Amino acid sequence: MTDHIIVEQPSAYPGVQLIRFNRPEKKNAITRPMYRTMADALNAANADPGIRATALLGTEGCFSAGNDLNDFLAAAMGGRGLEQEILDFLYALVNAEKPVVSGVDGLAVGIGTTIHLHCDLTIASGRSQFRTPFVDLALVPEAGSSLVAPRLMGHQRAFAMLAAGEAFSAEEARQAGLVWKVVEPDEVDALTLGLAAKLAAKPPEALRIARDLIRPDRGEILARIDEEARYFSARLKSAEARAAFEAFMRR
Repeated sequence: MTDHIIVEQPSAYPGVQLIRFNRPEKKNAITRPMYRTMADALNAANADPGIRATALLGTEGCFSAGNDLNDFLAAAMGGRGLEQEILDFLYALVNAEKPVVSGVDGLAVGIGTTIHLHCDLTIASGRSQFRTPFVDLALVPEAGSSLVAPRLMGHQRAFAMLAAGEAFSAEEARQAGLVWKVVEPDEVDALTLGLAAKLAAKPPEALRIARDLIRPDRGEILARIDEEARYFSARLKSAEARAAFEAFMRR
């Protein structure tokens, strides 16, 4: 467990597991131990009949700035490629057997954006911004986003987000299907947890079947995650990526 990720079951929201980013001083940038904690929590929820839904939240003004670039730089310099903790988290997210809802207030970058492609419902404050600067860092899309995003929002919007690195406002993200509802910043946490609690109160087996029918084929998504990871790992080791990381760190 890392204190940069809070995992709890709030008594006010029965049946709900809360996973909260808690590294605001670094804009909730995600480290390898944070990925591990989140993966363990999602996997534990599958086996715990007392947990019927999971809610993902950040802190005030920031969901997550994405992967900690110090970890990426270390992987690049060490020639390691994409770390296993990241893949284990993505596998756990895709294989979550119970509903996952998310709430975004403010910044959502990289995986801080693509994570919501795998959530069943996402609420965002009007001041939220979604951005995936993969190509700007000489990298490629990840988290199965190259498969799921075009199907969700069409080629043009997906290309704008994943390749061109264009930022999406909360309303643009809602129109693209990445976000369900846009609310005021001070409403995000309570509404997200309330949604999770409503789902947790529904007949679990009926909800599971309905969710499986609605969601894309998991095997196809997992295969795309692995394919992206091979490209991503190769890019991490490239001179182009190292130069991009070092330039970013000098800002």
